[in-house]
Amino acid sequence: MCKDIILTTTSAAVGLLLMLVVFGGSVQFVESAIGVNWGTVSNHRLSPSTVVDLLKVNKIQKVKLFDADQDCLRALMGSGIEVMVGVSNDLLAAVSSSTTASDLWVSQNVTRYMVRGGANIKYIAVGNEPFLSSYSGQFQSYVMPAITNLQQSLAKANLAGTVKLVVPCNADAYEASLPSQGAFRPELTQIMTDLVTFLNSNGSPFIVNIYPFLSLYGNSDFPQDYAFFEGTTHSVTDGPNVYYNAFDGNYDTLVSALNKLGFGQMPIVIGEVGWPTDGAVNANVNAARLFNQGLINHVLSNKGTPLRPGQPPMDIYLFGLLDEEAKSVLPGSFERHWGIFSFDGQAKYPLNLGNGLLRNAENVQYLPSRWCVADPFKDLSGVEEHVKLACAAADCTTLNYGGSCNGIGERGNISYAFNSYYQVQKQNSRSCEFDGLGMITFQNPSMGQCKFLVGVTERVVTKRISQGSRLHSGSVILWLLVFCWGVLNL
Repeated sequence: MCKDIILTTTSAAVGLLLMLVVFGGSVQFVESAIGVNWGTVSNHRLSPSTVVDLLKVNKIQKVKLFDADQDCLRALMGSGIEVMVGVSNDLLAAVSSSTTASDLWVSQNVTRYMVRGGANIKYIAVGNEPFLSSYSGQFQSYVMPAITNLQQSLAKANLAGTVKLVVPCNADAYEASLPSQGAFRPELTQIMTDLVTFLNSNGSPFIVNIYPFLSLYGNSDFPQDYAFFEGTTHSVTDGPNVYYNAFDGNYDTLVSALNKLGFGQMPIVIGEVGWPTDGAVNANVNAARLFNQGLINHVLSNKGTPLRPGQPPMDIYLFGLLDEEAKSVLPGSFERHWGIFSFDGQAKYPLNLGNGLLRNAENVQYLPSRWCVADPFKDLSGVEEHVKLACAAADCTTLNYGGSCNGIGERGNISYAFNSYYQVQKQNSRSCEFDGLGMITFQNPSMGQCKFLVGVTERVVTKRISQGSRLHSGSVILWLLVFCWGVLNL
């Protein structure tokens, strides 16, 4: 299954938003688009074909993958949806050190899908946030050599003019106290100069991920209204410019950083931006709708930012499409609740991407309507270890402080944990035993905003494509190269 995918949809209601940008001296018109990440790090995964149907019904026209998952690419074949595939960070070392590895990667993940009626692959993302400060430079030295090798591999495949290389960056790659003072981190100055020079010469945009929610979550002094687009009493004055929201301020900080390198007109794409609906204070449905709709309206207004008036980003990709309840919660419990749709493709709140309100996934196949709860007639004094087991295998983050199920009481918490585990186990009757403390019920135990889920039964159905055995053998060879590279560098 695919892990993380990003999608974009073009506004039909307001017509085409055309932005004038400069690529290496040539002028091109680019259609602005609104996007959303599609992630499947989940124990309740819709089949890729169902998700592609969801994209179609919502008129989503572009997709970005953080890897090049075969099931996702097969489902996208013939859809006409523009695709960005990704080289994961753990492959950067091998791809940067070997043209054999880069040739194999392009062959098995790009060339073989770009056939008549195949996938419309437009971009390759070389790593994902490889300059993130918390990586302490782990991937930094691999990025430009990997780009060089991949560009050569694309040329060999006669795809260098068709498929473009990009590098999604975290917003921590640059810093400043005011937008006009924006500059890349000192240790990144040279590599960023090399990167944007390459991007400019090849007609590729700069991709950055911006999260005002994380600024609010990580700083108790951050003004809450400045995170949204509804106006603020905490505006930021920067010379002649005034900033009324964190997004514009962050974006223009990047514009200033690019300008300092001599690339002030570099096109920018927002790879990730969004607001979670659960798992933390300020992470709720109302805040998510307010932020995402405000952002969409802001971009589609064609207003731009103080440093780029009338020039919105090329594309903005909302994070995310579906909730991913198997993601790591190291950043916070909210990490599993970014979706504008719940895990089963049902819209969480009304949201207009520019072409009408979101429409739900159709023909989703659910498990039977039954739940596992704590037996009301049993002593639950010894239940703690069972709850730990259940929540280690399933998602219980909505029970945490600030979550939608935080106030359902001790017995409710136990029942929620039991049911979450029961659904992950596809309602296997033994998974509701818990040494006799659990019981199966056919009455929905949901309480108010706290929803007890029922899992889905969908399975991955893949399309057959020619030379099917080559994908498996190519993957094995590439991973052997990665392994050998690691051994030689111990």
